Amino acid sequence: MLYPQRLRALREDNDLTQRDVAEVIKTTPQYYQKYERGIRPLPVDRLILLADFYHTSTDYILGRTNDPSFHKKD
Repeated sequence: MLYPQRLRALREDNDLTQRDVAEVIKTTPQYYQKYERGIRPLPVDRLILLADFYHTSTDYILGRTNDPSFHKKD
């Protein structure tokens, strides 16, 4: 699964609108929509904000793992 699909799934699983998520990552709904559709690349700083917001790892959002749990290293 590519990150645009993962972004949409996370948003929908949390019953959020694109506007809701855009506010969290401090961007416009139009820009967020482009991230979710794969039209614009997702900047690293916004990727980190999304991972923190959804309490998951950046690897999960990027599709590098299918484990959504966050494993914090000490």
